[in-house]
Amino acid sequence: MQTFTSFDGITLAHYCWGEPGGELPPVVLHHGFSTSAAANWKAPGIVDALVAAGRQVIAIDARGHGSSEKPHDPARYGEDKMARDLAALFDLLELDRVDLAGYSMGGVVALLTAAADDRVRRLVTGGIGAGAVEQGGVDRAALPGRALIDGLLADDPSGITDERVMGFRLFADASGADRKALAAQAQAGHRTPIALDRIKIPTLVLAGTDDWLATRPEVLAAALPDARWKVLSGDHLTVVRNPEFAAALVSFLA
Repeated sequence: MQTFTSFDGITLAHYCWGEPGGELPPVVLHHGFSTSAAANWKAPGIVDALVAAGRQVIAIDARGHGSSEKPHDPARYGEDKMARDLAALFDLLELDRVDLAGYSMGGVVALLTAAADDRVRRLVTGGIGAGAVEQGGVDRAALPGRALIDGLLADDPSGITDERVMGFRLFADASGADRKALAAQAQAGHRTPIALDRIKIPTLVLAGTDDWLATRPEVLAAALPDARWKVLSGDHLTVVRNPEFAAALVSFLA
């Protein structure tokens, strides 16, 4: 793990695996809400699959997550700021070409990055679907933001009635996450249209068959100029552990 200071002074952690060089650029990974680079990408074997395929892999712990700094002010959050964090990391590492993959919250970050930064050669999103097109971010109907914020901040989780909110609360507690930082990000989630028409690079949209946060992935693929989509067995938490997820990502980015 190494750290760097991003555009607004926040200290962020990043990780590198594999060797640089070769014909293909590094693969940069951005994780989802309430998790980390290690849990989202390393633990399921995705990093190892990419390294075995000869790729250098770089991953970031988003602000408020993992080993990165965790302010509690919602003004320090939002996927737009996380996209600027990625650009700062590209600058720091002097990367003039990258392949980029993002999951869930990280999928929104990846779309925003690819729309604004011509250093991205190929793009993979996972864990998001039509919500990215119709709502500019994670599907609010599937996961009401106010309920999530209240559930994360509750002193006693026994009063949480939404099982999906409870799932995020239990995951946050089990991983020792900073719930106030997560609630700040939930308040700042991206809600304005993403310039999907600017993403002219080849893109792969991956979703789980039972992922209630990634419904209608074909809508997202259709909104992108050069995209394909694939549905794999699994839900929002388990599809990344499906070996077909890593295989699809490795194959597409080859």
